Amino acid sequence: MHSHSHKETHNHTSSCCSNNSCCSSTVADNSKKVSDGSHTHEHSSMKKHPDDDEGSHRHGEEYHSTHAHAANDHDHSGHEHQHGSSCGLTANISNEVEPTQTADQRFSWIIRGMDCPSCANKIETAVAQISEVKQAKVLFATEKLVVDANTDISAAVRATVEAAGYELHDVGSNSAASVAPAQNLLSEAKPVIILAILVAISLGIEFINPQWGNIAFILTTLFGLYPIARKSLRLIRTGSPFAIETLMTVAAVGAICIQATEEAAMVILLFMLGEMLESYSAGRARRGVSALMALVPEDAVLIKDGEKTTIPVAQLRPGDIIEIAPGGRLPTDAELVSGFASFDESALTGESVPVERNAGEKVAAGCLSVDKAVQMKVVSEQGQNAIDRILQLIEEAEERRAPIERFIDRFSRVYTPIIMLISALVIIIPPIFFSAPWETWIYRGLTLLLIGCPCALVISTPAAITSALATATRRGALIKGGAALEQLGTITTIALDKTGTLTEGKPHVTNLVPVEGLSESELLQITASVEVGSHHPLAKAVVNKAEEFSLTVTEAQERKALAGKGVEGRLRNKHILVSAPNRLDTPLTSEWQAKVETLEAEGKTVVVTLEDNRVIGLTALQDTLRDDAVDAMSILKTLNVNAVMLTGDNPRAAGAIAGQLGMEFRASLLPEDKVTAVMELNRNHSTMMVGDGINDAPAMKASSIGVAMGSGTDVALETADAALTHNRLTGLPEIIALSRATRKIIRENITIALGLKGVFLVTSLLGITGLWVAVLADSGATALVTANAVRLLRVKLPQVKK
Repeated sequence: MHSHSHKETHNHTSSCCSNNSCCSSTVADNSKKVSDGSHTHEHSSMKKHPDDDEGSHRHGEEYHSTHAHAANDHDHSGHEHQHGSSCGLTANISNEVEPTQTADQRFSWIIRGMDCPSCANKIETAVAQISEVKQAKVLFATEKLVVDANTDISAAVRATVEAAGYELHDVGSNSAASVAPAQNLLSEAKPVIILAILVAISLGIEFINPQWGNIAFILTTLFGLYPIARKSLRLIRTGSPFAIETLMTVAAVGAICIQATEEAAMVILLFMLGEMLESYSAGRARRGVSALMALVPEDAVLIKDGEKTTIPVAQLRPGDIIEIAPGGRLPTDAELVSGFASFDESALTGESVPVERNAGEKVAAGCLSVDKAVQMKVVSEQGQNAIDRILQLIEEAEERRAPIERFIDRFSRVYTPIIMLISALVIIIPPIFFSAPWETWIYRGLTLLLIGCPCALVISTPAAITSALATATRRGALIKGGAALEQLGTITTIALDKTGTLTEGKPHVTNLVPVEGLSESELLQITASVEVGSHHPLAKAVVNKAEEFSLTVTEAQERKALAGKGVEGRLRNKHILVSAPNRLDTPLTSEWQAKVETLEAEGKTVVVTLEDNRVIGLTALQDTLRDDAVDAMSILKTLNVNAVMLTGDNPRAAGAIAGQLGMEFRASLLPEDKVTAVMELNRNHSTMMVGDGINDAPAMKASSIGVAMGSGTDVALETADAALTHNRLTGLPEIIALSRATRKIIRENITIALGLKGVFLVTSLLGITGLWVAVLADSGATALVTANAVRLLRVKLPQVKK
């Protein structure tokens, strides 16, 4: 096996932010949002918000400032590069900064053999001791070790990890590529079953001959203790002297020394049983990520010069044509080449109904071709497809641990040494100062040592968070880490953008009001002449209406977007201007103004068409609510979460939509007004901002937590703390309820861990309970908190009451 690792650039998480100043690891406390450990992105591929565009793109009263790019040749969703701009946005948001050292290279490996998050901590501690290592992070969910260093330290890392008792594999190697086999409880139980049989045999021997039985118990204890003691020595050498293995070894050897051989054997048996259950439960919590990794096939059928060749997926490049068999999964992001086909996108979006895609439309990696063989054109680079990006986010999420998790981690580092010190004092003080029997107090001190083990406490939070994140991902919601997950549960107010979030973002023309002497068709032709070619939703609605009328639309000459005003052009040597009513240089006459107000009172967005500065007509457009908007608002009310709509549309149109949803609203807002509104809400409430594109980013950053409505394309993942890939509004109450359930489970877990320890600490010091009960309390508590956390994989989320 080659000793070198898979190398990545230090800022591998995104090409969007090359400035090193973006790479400070930022973690928010309970009251603020979280910025990615490497970047906060405003990604160029994010969907442009139809409702506003960096202070000028508006609907309704500011309709035509949405056309700031309309006359330019831009892509289908109005994408815009804003590299690094979010760095400034997050500069004053985070309250806790974990400094990182800049390194020249980033190395990655796959780790096998981890049973729980505490194993990840042990590996981090061991690798961090290598002098050349600047930073080491073990990502338990994806079993990945990421190390930053100035030089190639592969050999040293490999030796250190293997010395600690774990397997290290290069990323991309055959051993790493194969997903770890599913946890089998029977195979995991073999060592425990063997030890249980030996304990039973020892009991039988002791019944016949106590002396021989004592020897049998010692041999049984040593048999079970050998792998534990061996691992303990490895961990001591690699910088983890206070591991549970060390405490267990000291306790078992001490028990043998004071002739408590039966209890020594029982201690080891109970410990191995607890470890087995913990490993199995942790494996279940991680299974969702493994299933995600398994979605991408290893081979693809490449079509070149009319010939079909099966090649490894790693060899695919953008522009390659591949064929997907019926029932086959896409190995990478690709565009449909011809015709149309149905794809099952449930693995990524949570939507169970297959989606029809037409030629030229993009389909994400991992989606399944439902009914026929299709040809696709590869559009993503190797390692940059939708599955890769989601896995990358899951990895990065582990760097954003919940505040309570960070506290418990820090607490456990001093807790174990203190317990060992107290245990030593319990052993020494009574015999020396009070002439108490040594054997009794050694026994009680060893018991206290085992009770004090922090395993259950350490795993109480990460086990719950891992399970909750897996549940959210399975339901089409991506939550970026424990801090974001914990913050979601505190939300009492949600601020939602209107267009594209509460509504479909696909408006249609409802009314044409031409000036006397002009027909509706002529008004539509003239208006469409300056709108044709634009991909803005309102412009497309006008052009689509013209197509419905089978009108021939002549594209206006000298078309130009007027930022903050509208769009203009020249048609048959006449100046044509299409604008929002309140953006005109000359106010409308009372007659036209009355017509505008009548249409807006019906919840419609109105634009005015002028020919040589003379009003020739009005066009009214209306968006439609999302199918699940009413249900989502209803569920939020049952959760006691208040909803507020923030929009740049006119107050009458906004009021009509808000009235249907039974929610508050604030209208005619510029992007900076949205930020002000969110900050105002945040003063008295924990506020979530929900938007559908990059232009809601400032308001998202100002809120307690930002959530992006994704459409399964590029998912707007980099901007917000969470994203709903399925594009369902009902996902909002779901993630809030999931977070609340997670917080409840964490509280229960901490109560179990500390409560059991407190009870048995007292009973052990009083001599009521012994060693085996101490281990039962520790292993039992660990198994209980892990099993309790796994309940989140099947948590019942709120449903609409029919």
